[in-house]
Amino acid sequence: MATYKDKERNTWYAAFYYKNWQGENKKKYKRGFRTKKEALEWELSFRQREAATLDMTFNDFIKVYAEDIKPRLKYNTWLTKEHVINTKLVPYFGQKKMNQVKASDIVKWQNAMMLETDKNGQTYSQTYLRTIQAQLSAIFNHAIRLYELNSNPVRKAGSIGDGKGEETKIWTREEYMKFSEAISDRPQSYYAFEVLYWAGLRLGELLALTPKDIDTKNNIISINKSLQRLKGETYVKSPKTKKSNRKIQIPEFLSNELEEMEGLMYGLMPNNRLFQLSKGYLHHEMDRGSKLAGVERIRVHDLRHSHVSLLIEMGFTPVDIANRMGHENINITMHYAHMFPSKQIEIASKLNDLNSIQVVN
Repeated sequence: MATYKDKERNTWYAAFYYKNWQGENKKKYKRGFRTKKEALEWELSFRQREAATLDMTFNDFIKVYAEDIKPRLKYNTWLTKEHVINTKLVPYFGQKKMNQVKASDIVKWQNAMMLETDKNGQTYSQTYLRTIQAQLSAIFNHAIRLYELNSNPVRKAGSIGDGKGEETKIWTREEYMKFSEAISDRPQSYYAFEVLYWAGLRLGELLALTPKDIDTKNNIISINKSLQRLKGETYVKSPKTKKSNRKIQIPEFLSNELEEMEGLMYGLMPNNRLFQLSKGYLHHEMDRGSKLAGVERIRVHDLRHSHVSLLIEMGFTPVDIANRMGHENINITMHYAHMFPSKQIEIASKLNDLNSIQVVN
C-alpha cells in the first residue's frame, strides 16, 4: 500500500503501480482523500476491481459489471438497469462481499422488497418484483461466467413475483371509434391516436416520425427510429430491436389523414418531427377522451395491443402480425395466444369426419 500526505492541501493521496488485465505495469494516482484510511481503502478497492477478485464488495463489483455491460446496451436500457441497481440492490448488498452473499441474505432482501412501498404507499407489483430479482440474479450470473464465482445465491433462494403481470386491456374497434370522435376537436391528438391504433406503432416510434417517413402515394410508413426522453434530454435512437426497422402498409384512409395533417402544418420540413407532442400530453388526452367517450381508460401502449387484437379478429396469422408489429420473434406474438380463436372444435370435427370415411377395398 502506498499513501502519502499532501502537506500543501492537508489531504492524502494514493500513488502506486499495478498490473492491468494484459499484465502490463501501470501507475495509478488519486488525490483528495481526507484521511490516510480513506486513501488506503480506495487503493484496496481499486486493486480488487482490477484483479476481478470476488473478495470485493457488491458495490465495487457493480463498477466492474457496468464497465462490462454498459457498452453493449442502448442508453435507455442501461438507465433502467442502473436505476434498479442503485435504488433496490446497492442499498442492501453494497457493503457485502460478493463471495460471501448467501441464499439466506437473498431471502431477507426478498422479504424486505415484498413489504416495501412506492411513493403512493402501494407495495410493488408482482411483475416489478420479478424484474428486480432478475437483475440481481443477472449480476451474480455475470460474476460466475466471467469472474469464477462458485454459485448464484439468488437461484438457491428461489423466486419472487410473477412474470405474467396484469391482464392486458384493449379497446374494441367500437370503443376506439367513440374515443377518436371525442378527441377529434384537437387535430394533432386525433391524428396521433389514429396512427397508434390503425398502424400499431410504439409511442416512441410515433413521436420520431418525420414527413419523409410517410409515403402517402403507396400508403407506407417507414419505421427507422424511436424518440426517447431520458434525464430531461430528448434522444432519437434506432428502434427497439432489429426487427423494429420495418415498413408498414397502412389503410388508404389513414394515408389520406396523414396527408391532410401535413397540409395543416405550415413550414413543415422533411426532417421535422411530424408529431410535436409529449408523452405526458398524450396520457392527458387519453384521460380526457376516455371520459368524454364513456369508455374504460386504458394505457397509450394498450392501443398497440388493441391493434394486435383487431388483426387477430380479422384472421391474420401470428407470423403476419409479428412482421407488422416488429416483434423480434414469434414467441412475443404468442403472448397474445389467448386471443386467437380456438381450433379445437374444428380439429375434433375433422378427425370425426375422417374416421367416418369408409375404406373401399
